Amino acid sequence: MSIVRRAGWWAAVGMLALPVGWAALVMEFCLPAPAVIQHVLAAGLVVAFIVSLWRARRRRTVVACGAGAFALGLAVFWSQAASNDRTWCADVAVLPWAEIDGDRLTVHNIRCFDYRSERDFTVRHRDDTFDLSRMTGVDLFHVYWGSPSIAHTMLSFGFDDGRHLCLSVETRREEGEVYDALKGFFRQYEIMYVFADETDLVKLRTNHRGETVYLYPLAVPIEGARAVLVEYLKAATDLRENPQWYNALTDNCTTTLIGHSRRTATPEARFDWRWILNGHLHEVMHERGTIDNTVPLEALRERCFINDRAKACVDDAQFSRAIRTP
Repeated sequence: MSIVRRAGWWAAVGMLALPVGWAALVMEFCLPAPAVIQHVLAAGLVVAFIVSLWRARRRRTVVACGAGAFALGLAVFWSQAASNDRTWCADVAVLPWAEIDGDRLTVHNIRCFDYRSERDFTVRHRDDTFDLSRMTGVDLFHVYWGSPSIAHTMLSFGFDDGRHLCLSVETRREEGEVYDALKGFFRQYEIMYVFADETDLVKLRTNHRGETVYLYPLAVPIEGARAVLVEYLKAATDLRENPQWYNALTDNCTTTLIGHSRRTATPEARFDWRWILNGHLHEVMHERGTIDNTVPLEALRERCFINDRAKACVDDAQFSRAIRTP
């Protein structure tokens, strides 16, 4: 076999190894079976593929083995059905929903927990009514807890009476379940739209988790912002009857928000890799003028850092104003 043909063959093997590896992870995470069976089948797919490379006399046998493993993975992956009927963690147990009557928005189950620490809190939900015509703007919260390339994004819709309705797209975890980034690609968590007070979603992160939070006012047309809020509320309401999966790549805290925005208000927005590595989202927003680009980005970030203001505020009634006052 010539060097070129050999190199081409091994390149093809490498391409086959990716779907086989993906299928093995599907067996490990998605197969509805005891853990030992999951482990055995996951390892079995990988071993079978390696053996086919070593022993098969024909290349088509190797290709067939890889394709078969991938097909099995697809079958198991797509057979998983999202559900609302599980024993949920307290912070994601109650789904929000909305009644929309023209500009009148009645939002049910707005989360307003009273936190003494990250895990010690009083569960509270409330209903509230908003006049869409009185929305004044929308802000984006950018939250870091580890890698500078990965962040959590939240939106907050402001009204002329000083109220803010905050939105965070999150995983709906079962009781005792801890989020695992790898499992987030394999239909292990349902998706949830958490509508809450800023003293819940934001203060939890600044004051109790010690995460780094930036607040960026968005420079977007108000009519578009209003239309997007309605879209988010409709999507949240639909989840009560039609639960959906969270996906760490395609349906996460950032791509879900952007997806609704593109369908509703900004269809011209071009894909950018920083939507995925969303710790850099502020960079593309600054370049496109979605946030204030009349000042250098570093100066803007310094101005939009809110942790110190959040920790200094002792009156929850003034929290939203305090984090917006330099």
